[in-house]
Amino acid sequence: MTTDFSIFQIVDENGQLINEKYKEQITEELVKTFYYNMIRIRTFDRKAISLQRQGRLGTYAPFEGQEASQVGSALALEKDDWVFPTYRDHGATLTFGADMVRTYLYWNGRVEGCVPQNGKKIFPPAVPIATQIPHAAGAAMAEKRKGTKNAAIAYFGDGATSEGDFHEGLNFASVFQAPAVFFNQNNGFAISVPIEKQMNSKTIAQKSVAYDMPGIRVDGNDIFAVYFQTKEALDRGRNGEGPTLIEAITWRYGAHTTADDPTKYRDQSDSDKIREIRDPLLRVERYMKLNGFWDEEWVEKIKEETMNEVEEAVKGMESFPKPNVNDLFDHVFETPTWTIAKQKEEYLQLIGGEG
Repeated sequence: MTTDFSIFQIVDENGQLINEKYKEQITEELVKTFYYNMIRIRTFDRKAISLQRQGRLGTYAPFEGQEASQVGSALALEKDDWVFPTYRDHGATLTFGADMVRTYLYWNGRVEGCVPQNGKKIFPPAVPIATQIPHAAGAAMAEKRKGTKNAAIAYFGDGATSEGDFHEGLNFASVFQAPAVFFNQNNGFAISVPIEKQMNSKTIAQKSVAYDMPGIRVDGNDIFAVYFQTKEALDRGRNGEGPTLIEAITWRYGAHTTADDPTKYRDQSDSDKIREIRDPLLRVERYMKLNGFWDEEWVEKIKEETMNEVEEAVKGMESFPKPNVNDLFDHVFETPTWTIAKQKEEYLQLIGGEG
């Protein structure tokens, strides 16, 4: 098992290929797939922030800056794999096949937003920190017992590694050699707490040593590194070689959520500098231009397509049937308890209707 936790890169900030091992696998089609999906989710993300500021969406968790980590890892999955996201991983779930209308509905507090479409195995986004990690380990263990080649990926931030669920999930997956990838997006802050105040470990990847599993540290803004390392980790799992912990070093440009003010705990000028040098979309653009893949007409076309898709999804979200208030009470227990029946009665009286 490796104890080298240096940051793995394939393409550097200038768009230069620095790892020849992957040269033949990096086709024009693959690079354009990367770029299209990153443009798509960035368009979605920016629109969500705009909608929230207009009062048309609830509190929202932006992910701009982390597109390479989310798209690269999600594209490495097979269609029957499991995805266990946090509240910031809708870029990954959209890439994996989640419905965009329902993703917007989720951010409007609608339960329909937790129901995956097209038979996709997408767990409802976990808001409690790290609780999805043992679930991912369990799903991977179940797939192994069934004899399938399906794997599971769990997304989580750096703050999750301070929770017991992180250690329990990794331990179970290790003991049972489950086909799971534990994908950490280390953006440097657990809400407002910088990583150096949260843990004494030099890296998150090194925590893999305790569970005797591979630990990999990648440049999370290098979609090439993220994609190939995640794919290799998933393949190991499918082949009976157990789980992997991946630490993707990345950065969120904006706030933790739209209810947060990041200037209270960090210098936001750092984000401007990172955007200029390390932006994940710019890196792919630079690579495309250096390798003759850049096509201005194609880029404008996909930008228009993704914007149209996003606008249609917003219309779908805003024209969705109003929720039935009875659902809030009627589906907690098979037969409502007297306490819930009383709450329902009092609430219906409060709003002056019958639900």
